[in-house]
Amino acid sequence: MSNLESVIDSAKSIVGSNFVLTDEETLVLYSMDIWRRSEHRAVAVIQPENTEQLSQVVAVVTSEGFAVAARGGGMSYTQGYLATEDHTFVIDCLRLNKVIEINRDDMYVTVETGVTWKQLHQALKGTGLRTPFWGTLSGSKATVGGGLSQNGIFWGGGQFGSAVDSVISLDVVIADGSIISTGSAAQKNAQPFFRHYGPDLTGLFCCDNGALGIKTRATIKLIPELKAIRYVSFDFEDHRKLLLAMNEISRQGLAMQCFAFDPMLTEMRAKRDTLVNDAKAFAGVLKNSGSVLGAIKDGARIAMAGRRFMKDLKWPCYVIVEERSQAAADEAEADVIEIGKSFGGKIVEPSIPKIVRANPFGPLNNIIGPDGERWVPVHGLFPLTQGVEVTDKVLDIYEKYSEQIEQYGISAGFLYNNVSTHCIAVEPVFFWPDIADELQKVSVEPAFYSKVKHLDENLEARAVVNTIREEISTLFCEIGAVHLQIGKSYHYADGIKPESLSVIQGIKKVVDPNGRMNPGCLGL
Repeated sequence: MSNLESVIDSAKSIVGSNFVLTDEETLVLYSMDIWRRSEHRAVAVIQPENTEQLSQVVAVVTSEGFAVAARGGGMSYTQGYLATEDHTFVIDCLRLNKVIEINRDDMYVTVETGVTWKQLHQALKGTGLRTPFWGTLSGSKATVGGGLSQNGIFWGGGQFGSAVDSVISLDVVIADGSIISTGSAAQKNAQPFFRHYGPDLTGLFCCDNGALGIKTRATIKLIPELKAIRYVSFDFEDHRKLLLAMNEISRQGLAMQCFAFDPMLTEMRAKRDTLVNDAKAFAGVLKNSGSVLGAIKDGARIAMAGRRFMKDLKWPCYVIVEERSQAAADEAEADVIEIGKSFGGKIVEPSIPKIVRANPFGPLNNIIGPDGERWVPVHGLFPLTQGVEVTDKVLDIYEKYSEQIEQYGISAGFLYNNVSTHCIAVEPVFFWPDIADELQKVSVEPAFYSKVKHLDENLEARAVVNTIREEISTLFCEIGAVHLQIGKSYHYADGIKPESLSVIQGIKKVVDPNGRMNPGCLGL
């Protein structure tokens, strides 16, 4: 028996034969992300049920010299969990899906890291509590562990920052199978109630994309639910006025969510939403209105607006205000409106923020375009004042490749998102005619996929998109961007100062001396 067969047999004895998958269909699916397939097929997919099983599996695999890479919901596009060498074992964390403790008295929640953001949200429903950051838009499939490994933004992010800003403590399995506890849980007799006790080990294992260890449990702080909600939508003449308004809203800490699209993405959304999806979203708005009268008013406004609120928009901005009292929400809403108008924003019906907030973890149909196109973004996080400059330079790149963009039917646009009071995410987005991969097919709703066009493979268009994305990624590095889900795509090792990289490399050597934990990730 080869070492490989021996490791597979050992893994089966630890987690059970049904949870070590080696069939072709599974290995193909787990060897791709939303953007691309790995050149190296996973040798097996192992699905542990708890921390102890995961610890034993990692120890067995790495002791024989094989690599492991952890995967959550698989919703990333930067090759973070894709193998860079043959005989890599993928650890599927989705069976680590228990909510361990909701501690109302000490105000924290502990979950296994395979719990999705949607599961966590549902577990806290009715408690009057929530986590400050409470998920990504992909949270119906994206996991807490993936969000902390790659970081994430959106729900709660306008005031409370990114996903890792809300975490207190972690349990992490490192390359030899040892289990590391962080935060106050590192103290032998303490609960996981506080993040900082000596050097910040919690932060060390966040944003590592699984290069330093595999997170198995996470403790996240709780706050009271904020039940007074207001919605505001603007339309701006150009991206400059839009971004100046978003900057000021961000600086004043007025919005729980503040996000914006360019005209292309707005058009895509209008084309994508079917009447069935509109009905589902509409029902969510009515449930979320808080009163019968509120439901009637919201329903009437959205019904009267129909699709008109999405037509002829130029650079729309959507704001969601959440406060503890109605008076505070009213005041914040008034301030947002004043800011928007001061930069030339025209008030439009806030149907989009109402629909999105009422359906926070909707189906992931947006990873396929309305006409069956492939989709992929690239992004950077910047200081507020760089948003306009960055957009101008990306528009220059779009213009540089305008002939190829037109020739291959590529659509290129922008998504913007405020992060706390000091950061803006700029996300160029691409749609192009190309075949859907297995991951896209299993991630979208079957009814949606059955209705869109099933396109042929288009390697030429894909290559153009790749060239443009790489040029934008290089530009972002030169400007000084930082990134979520660094994975194996962004210029991390090349872009950070040598002294800082040396420290990261030293830490990697301590927790993973033989480089068996997701080799190649972060450029390590």
